[in-house]
Amino acid sequence: MLFDTPDGRITCDIGWAGPLALPLGDEAGVQAACGIMHVHGRSAGRPRPLGVDYAGAVSGVLAVHGVLAAAIARMRGGATTGVRTSVAQAALLSVGQYLAAATASGDSTPHPRIPGGPPFTSADGVRFEIEAFDPEPWQRFWSLLGADRTTLADGWRPFLHRYATAVCPLPPELHSAAAAHVFHEIAGAAQAAGISLVRVRGGADMPAPGGPGGVAPWRLTPETPAQPGDPPRPRPAGAALPLEGLVVVESTRRVQGPLAGHVLRLLGAEVVRVEPPGGDPLRWMPPTVGTCSARFLALNRGKRVVEIDIKSAAGQHEVRELVAGADVFVHNWAPGKAASFGLDAADLQAVRPGLVYAHAGGWGRAVGAGSAMGGVEPLGTDFLVQAHSGLGALLRPRGEPPAPSLMTLTDVLGGLVSAEGVLAALLARCRGDGGARVDSSLHSAAEVLTASAVSGGGGKGPGQRLGARRPLWGPLHEPLPTRDGHLVLSSCARSAPERLAGVLGLAPGGDPGAAVAAHCRDRGAAELAGRLRGTGLDAVPVCTDLAALAADPRFAGVLETEGAAFVRSPWEFAP
Repeated sequence: MLFDTPDGRITCDIGWAGPLALPLGDEAGVQAACGIMHVHGRSAGRPRPLGVDYAGAVSGVLAVHGVLAAAIARMRGGATTGVRTSVAQAALLSVGQYLAAATASGDSTPHPRIPGGPPFTSADGVRFEIEAFDPEPWQRFWSLLGADRTTLADGWRPFLHRYATAVCPLPPELHSAAAAHVFHEIAGAAQAAGISLVRVRGGADMPAPGGPGGVAPWRLTPETPAQPGDPPRPRPAGAALPLEGLVVVESTRRVQGPLAGHVLRLLGAEVVRVEPPGGDPLRWMPPTVGTCSARFLALNRGKRVVEIDIKSAAGQHEVRELVAGADVFVHNWAPGKAASFGLDAADLQAVRPGLVYAHAGGWGRAVGAGSAMGGVEPLGTDFLVQAHSGLGALLRPRGEPPAPSLMTLTDVLGGLVSAEGVLAALLARCRGDGGARVDSSLHSAAEVLTASAVSGGGGKGPGQRLGARRPLWGPLHEPLPTRDGHLVLSSCARSAPERLAGVLGLAPGGDPGAAVAAHCRDRGAAELAGRLRGTGLDAVPVCTDLAALAADPRFAGVLETEGAAFVRSPWEFAP
């Protein structure tokens, strides 16, 4: 692709495999080889494809990052002419936290990989998701539904850690407690207990398609009054990365906000991370690399940390002092927190004219999410957003009940979308437009995926869209069990079962799909992939062990190991 800018032409190349020494050529193969099917399928007890072209969507955002960063570099005196990324690198970045945890050398207590978990179903057939950050509201809610205390104790820990593990083996008694009440009663219990609850939308209640083509998943609000501030800082002599010399201050938690800062750091910015006194509690979530959580490091390595109590007047003053020397400020605080701290966009742009101020939120401009709780907006978290946006339905084929993935899909894409908005605002600032506020959300990230599902994605994803919003899968769309694992067929192979059966030497007649599946069960995945390679009916063995993926020399060019495996920068810039 070619992009013409006022400062020259920039080329952008999106490949399938990138630096990976693997024969990848479609979304299904990338999801299989790079761990997405494995992580998404943990809650089912077997690898499963996502019903949307997730890796492709992430690679598209990464490509925009690269082009914007290259344009910024040119405005700051650089000579960057092109950028390259790949769908496989996007997939690995999306599972980076799970990969780091699976390869950490520190001791940890293994989490059980038992299928099951949310969502829950009421007595009148309504599927719903819940969210709570503290055990007390969780216990109150389930107690109101009649669950006993032992069950509550057994269920809280897997529920709390489902973000880190992508599994949630809850006691069956909790599902039974939900099934004993109609949804109206359950919604009342949630409101009384103080937890968040939303319906899992998937039928007639599916929302209208969001994020139409050409509409960015972030919103820029120019600084008022417009202040051009200082001219863009020139790139340091010998700089190799586009954002070198720029400073980002972030005050973020969990995944979405830290990932936005991580992306900006990979592009060369210095990132100063504000943490509470004593440090972010997630630093000690096992497994660890040394004394720090591997999962935390996957999002926060290389950032400079400053401990500040932002709830105090002195701490708020410290933040203003930090921002006075920065180009970007990023936070993902709850709605209203920034204003209560005196650290909203206008407050900080008064200190630093020309500042790019970014809020990575939960619901953004979404409406109706709080209807099940008397109009109270629920917590803006990944699984609730998947449920309400309709993404949880689009992930699974028609005929299956809708359910959000326990892989943090919108957290990851939401962080990338936030970084994209920051880069767009930085480029505008370089061109003399002054500072801006950047608003993005998990919900706007979900709309990127729901909109692409409606458009169909070119038929290369793991599910074919046949005029319906939910994907329609045939018998060969799921990973095929083999003697030593699973195998995923390419879109061409799935669409030609008779030819596939012939290539495998199977007798004609009968159901070719069933014959292929039976044939694969007695043979090795790599053996089958080798037989099909070069026939136009390719197949890819499914990764079901992230530690083995990290040890595979074919992935050496995209991973680095420092006590655990971490994903390298997904861009290559041409001078």
